[in-house]
Order: sequence, then C-alpha cells, then structure tokens
Amino acid sequence: MKIMDWPESERPREKLLRNGAQTLSDAELLAVFLRIGTQGKTAVDLGRELLERFAGVKALMNASRNEFTAVNGIGDAKYAALQAVFELSRRAILEPIKRDNALTRPADTRQYLLSILSHLQREVFWCLFLDNQHRVIASEALSYGTIDQANIYPREVLKACISHNAAAVIFAHNHPSGSAEPSEADKRITRRLQEALALIDIRTLDHVIVAAGSTTSMAELGLI
Repeated sequence: MKIMDWPESERPREKLLRNGAQTLSDAELLAVFLRIGTQGKTAVDLGRELLERFAGVKALMNASRNEFTAVNGIGDAKYAALQAVFELSRRAILEPIKRDNALTRPADTRQYLLSILSHLQREVFWCLFLDNQHRVIASEALSYGTIDQANIYPREVLKACISHNAAAVIFAHNHPSGSAEPSEADKRITRRLQEALALIDIRTLDHVIVAAGSTTSMAELGLI
C-alpha cells in the first residue's frame, strides 16, 4: 500500500505539518526527505532499511557515497541532498559562535564539534580559527589519522592560522575508540602547538576531545 493510501493521520508529511517534526520517528523523517519508496516498499520502509543498514542516524551521516547509493532506490541525487541537509544543520549550530564570543557559548561550541566529529570512524584533527573577539572566522580539518607528532605539524597549523588571520584557536579531535580522556600523545601535541603559536601571539584556548557523544575540555582539566 502506498503512503497516499494511508489514513491522513498516519502519513509522515501530514503528521509533520500538523504536529511538528519532533513527533515523527527517524524512519518517518527520512520518508519525508525521500518522498517516494521503491517497488514494494514505501518511503517509510526505505527509511527503516537505511537506519537498519547503517545502524542509526550517526552512521548514516557518515556513510560514503558508494555505501549510501548501494541501497536500492537511493542514488546520487538523494545522497547529495541528504549531505546538504546535514551540512546545513552543522552551520546552523555554528552561527551563534560565529556571531558572538565563542567562549561565552561553550555549549554551542561543544555541540558543533560533536556534530562534526562524533560520528566519524577515523580520527580527525579539527580547528576553529577565532578573531581577537573570539568569534569564529573559519572551521576546518587540519589532519586525518592517528593524533600524534607524526602527522600534526606545527608549521602547517601556523600556516593555516596566518592564512585566516586568526588571533586564537580551539583545537578538537575525536576518539573513535570511545574514550574522551586526553591521551599522553594528545597532551604532547597540544603543548607543542601551544608553544609554537605563542611565538606569533596566537592563543590556544582549548583542545576538545570528542568521543561517544561526549566531550572533554583540556582547558577545563588545567592542561592548557
């Protein structure tokens, strides 16, 4: 049976318009996005299949193009559109800390870093570049892979800071293993970067570790 043949009270789009998006299940929200299903499957069925295949929304966000489009009925257009939706949600979280002082919005800063890093399957070293009023100028990945002295080069970080005319930075990286506690390697590279940036009067405000839906601030631990 097609969704259009369902009672109006059970159709995802009508439910959303009547009661709000928060009342829909994950599969129903995906159905509104997908709009149509495939032969023998409604859009809700297809949404459930995606959630089961990728074991939830976070993994779905991190699915590669090939993984996503391997699902019958899902092509490049849907992949591109869904990635655009996810990126818009991240930018919406970032807006307040671009407009105001990032240090006055620590919850927004952490939520943004969670949205960027918590679902990734490999370690990524991220940086928020701030102006002299601690508003975000830019946000970008600086390195991929294990966080150690072998692949985080202070000269490359310095170059990026100068390129963005940054007055301060907040570093972040994820621990896919699940522990948000900073490792000894995290502490070492943070000290090296802090010392290197101090030479050109750029302040290191924090290094946030993201793991398993939580964050740990090295500044709050007294490590910066």
